[in-house]
Amino acid sequence: MPAKLSVNLNAIAMLRNRRDLPWPDVIGVGRLALAAGAHGLTVHPRPDERHTRHSDLPLIRALIDDEFPQAEFNIEGYPSEDFLALVEKNQPEQVTLVPDDPAQATSDHGWNFVADATFLTPVVRRLKKGGFRVSLFSDADPTGIGAARDTGADRIELYTGPYGSYHSDSGKEAKELERLGKTADAAIAAGLQVNAGHDLTVANLPALARRVPALAEVSIGHGLTADALEYGMAGTVGRFLRACGW
Repeated sequence: MPAKLSVNLNAIAMLRNRRDLPWPDVIGVGRLALAAGAHGLTVHPRPDERHTRHSDLPLIRALIDDEFPQAEFNIEGYPSEDFLALVEKNQPEQVTLVPDDPAQATSDHGWNFVADATFLTPVVRRLKKGGFRVSLFSDADPTGIGAARDTGADRIELYTGPYGSYHSDSGKEAKELERLGKTADAAIAAGLQVNAGHDLTVANLPALARRVPALAEVSIGHGLTADALEYGMAGTVGRFLRACGW
């Protein structure tokens, strides 16, 4: 089965937050994405709420529950106590843990699974006890995958930022793709499922899907939102679904 598509709403929320106005309507855009065939919605509610606001989360949860019960809600973020409480309040299907500093503009690296195991393991245990699927943000490096598995997590999410950044250098792009592929191979061999996200586009998704045929999900925000300015949200979701192989 092709990778499922989760639409990250952070870029839409950031545009809304430029003005003290209710548009673009984050929930309305999420509805358009799901109606067009997206399999889920992703948010990264940062502490300063510069993108998705905490008040958006129950509305997204209600949208999925009331109108698209087959879809999934994915909340990603650094596992502070405030973040964990937010997750437990809004009950996503999946929680993606990222090692972000609050000051970072965007996620730009994965966990050091060996060094961070003592921190991550009780967090993963708490989330699993709450009934959430847990995914851990991962660099393209297979060496720590055993430690990621040992935390009790269900999945890793491949950080594909470097892969996306090599859009104009086919040689570097191919090398990075192989690094991602080897990491995915190690994760699957360890019993983990594999997601991917960051700077994925309709141009670079097909090669990733071919190299990682067991890819479970991609979470895409910036590139998808940029394309939506040209093709509309419904048309863009269709383009990305086709790029995934649907």
